[in-house]
Amino acid sequence: MKRDHPDLSVRRQCSLLSLARSGLYYQPRGESAENLKFMAIIDSQFLETPWYGSWQMARHMQREGYGCGRHRVRRLMKLMRLVPIYQEPKTSKKHPEHKIHPYLLTGLAITRPNQVWRTDISYIPMRRGFLYLVAIMDWHSRKVLSWRLSNSMDASFCVDALKEALAKYGPPEICNSDQGSQFTSTEFTHVLLDAKVKISMDGRGRWIDNRMIERLWRSLKYECVYLNAFETGSEARRGIGAWISYYNEKRPHSSHGLLTPDEAYDTANQNLRNAA
Repeated sequence: MKRDHPDLSVRRQCSLLSLARSGLYYQPRGESAENLKFMAIIDSQFLETPWYGSWQMARHMQREGYGCGRHRVRRLMKLMRLVPIYQEPKTSKKHPEHKIHPYLLTGLAITRPNQVWRTDISYIPMRRGFLYLVAIMDWHSRKVLSWRLSNSMDASFCVDALKEALAKYGPPEICNSDQGSQFTSTEFTHVLLDAKVKISMDGRGRWIDNRMIERLWRSLKYECVYLNAFETGSEARRGIGAWISYYNEKRPHSSHGLLTPDEAYDTANQNLRNAA
């Protein structure tokens, strides 16, 4: 009996499970061993001092005895998508041909689930490389609605995470992001517009809005990523997935007292249904 080629079998399984093949095959993105060491140090320090630009970070590296000059620090921080909180209108690398949508959250009281979602990308260090992680978070409950890992910074993994969140939880009223090219891309914004979601993008001085999801990145890295030093993309996906499940289901969030993000999301939705 004729058997399927292994790659054909994988394609069929991916189709049945609605998985992207890239999610099964990606490898951590590479840099030299020295640069990976410097990137891990920069990432850890940036969580402590998110106002450090390339000058301050280079001085920190030199004071710690590492031969890493400002130009290399600047390149590595750009690669890691680390932008100091005081920085100019840019919150990440823009695309010159993409439309920048206005900021819609000024004076808005965020009091219920699916009123505002927030999305962001973070650098994930690994033993022999690194990946990028995007998360879609419900602003009110702090629940992580979906996430994806990628070894590149194209828009597709952000679009996949957005589509999953919309399919599971329905559309929010507003989706807020920075002005990075992944979020201003037509692929990403068209998904939101087709779902009748208002698009909000941070502008000058709105770094404060990112603190909420930056706390997620800090907890994830200290409680999971740094402790495990993942070897492969599949290990990282399993480990990060387990931690996000713990964060959503078992870890009370300070903004909701004793409630976990799952409980805050579900309780608020139930209250809204009862009120209606």
